[in-house]
Amino acid sequence: MMKILFVCLGNICRSPAAEATFRQLCQQQGTEQRFTWDSAGTAAYHIGKAPDKRMCAAAKARGMAMDDLRARQVKVSDFYEYDMIMAMDKSNMANLLSMRPVDSSADVKLMLDYIDSGQAEVPDPYYGDEDGFYEVLDLLDTACRNLHNKYC
Repeated sequence: MMKILFVCLGNICRSPAAEATFRQLCQQQGTEQRFTWDSAGTAAYHIGKAPDKRMCAAAKARGMAMDDLRARQVKVSDFYEYDMIMAMDKSNMANLLSMRPVDSSADVKLMLDYIDSGQAEVPDPYYGDEDGFYEVLDLLDTACRNLHNKYC
């Protein structure tokens, strides 16, 4: 079983959207038993909070539920529990690599390593308009499909 952790800064926009996207994809493909997934943030800004309402609305418009997810912060134990830790941007990747134990076997990558868009990072839609949330979902859908297909 492949265990994947999706990570952004506060765990209320991009990483829970990646988790919900990957979960829905696995449910549609009947591959839930092949994967375990979760999401977390590198910062402790929103621990215990639900995802951003604007991201939930954008996800719901695409038939995806996120209301059950709650923000948490990355823990050192995550580097031992998960096979892959997918950072949404370079800043969070740097934060993850700085806290990664030397004996960890988790593979830390950028989410958009699984997409040929020319973009390296999933943009943070938090301070933008509604379109930014849909752009993020588009990027995550493609990246999650490619990630899923690589390991199925």
